[in-house]
Amino acid sequence: MTEPLLDGIPARELVVELVRAGQTVATAESLTAGLLAATIACVPGASEVLRGGLVVYATDLKHSLAGVDAAILAVDGPVAASTARELALGAAAKCGADWGLGLTGVAGPDEQDGVSVGTVFLGVAGPDGIDVTRLQLAGDRWQIRRGAVESAVSDLVRRLRNRRAR
Repeated sequence: MTEPLLDGIPARELVVELVRAGQTVATAESLTAGLLAATIACVPGASEVLRGGLVVYATDLKHSLAGVDAAILAVDGPVAASTARELALGAAAKCGADWGLGLTGVAGPDEQDGVSVGTVFLGVAGPDGIDVTRLQLAGDRWQIRRGAVESAVSDLVRRLRNRRAR
């Protein structure tokens, strides 16, 4: 049987690149509710590189589990670039990983606090600093959540390959 979570997502490549680099990853996920960590865990050998993940679907958990500053949540909200940044940093710090991936967004069916469906923020924290990318994904809840996972995995694969090429 094949792993349906891996279809079209370069999670195998991610595990290979992390093993090659001798580095680890952790996640802090809101809209994907653990789907990113689960996708990476589908790859044989993922236990060498996947430290863990935080499911912070509820806003208060973004603060209490992932360490997102309460002021950021109060001012910017749970779906914001600043929140994704802190989720990524929190994932790496709380799980003791080299890389932290933070995902927050709106999968629908309705907008949230004025943020449109399909808006996703991806935070990537690693040895070279932290970046946040705003994505605008289309589709139903599943497609948006899956697209967020695909974007996160692909982004980290690209970063790891660029680091190796230096």
